[in-house]
Amino acid sequence: MAPTITSALNISNEQLPLNNKLRKPMVEKMRRDRINSSIEQLKSLLAPEFLNQQPDSKLDKGDILEMTVSLLKGHKDRPVFSTSSAAVNQGFSRCVHDIVHLLSKDEVKTQSQRKLLNHFQNLLFQMRTGGKVFWLS
Repeated sequence: MAPTITSALNISNEQLPLNNKLRKPMVEKMRRDRINSSIEQLKSLLAPEFLNQQPDSKLDKGDILEMTVSLLKGHKDRPVFSTSSAAVNQGFSRCVHDIVHLLSKDEVKTQSQRKLLNHFQNLLFQMRTGGKVFWLS
């Protein structure tokens, strides 16, 4: 008698647990390899002086993760900009002034140019009168 579709499905269903049992160690090894690779990348990204805190002992995965967490916590508490806000404000003010000057130079103004000029003139006015200007980066 020729094999039927249902008998082929029964064989597949019987072999399914066997396939899962064979595949599980391989999937687990791939997961561990990904974790180990990521930990090695973290280790290479840590600053050398941070890694030299324990020169006599070999760093294990837990040490690398703890150092990374500590470093990230330290970065979270530091200010975002290393330059002074006065220098940033001065540079931003200069850019706005240059834009207003450039847009004011042309005689023929499209509606877009007029809107931009109006926006930047208002911004320049706020900056000169001490109004706070906020922008997102």
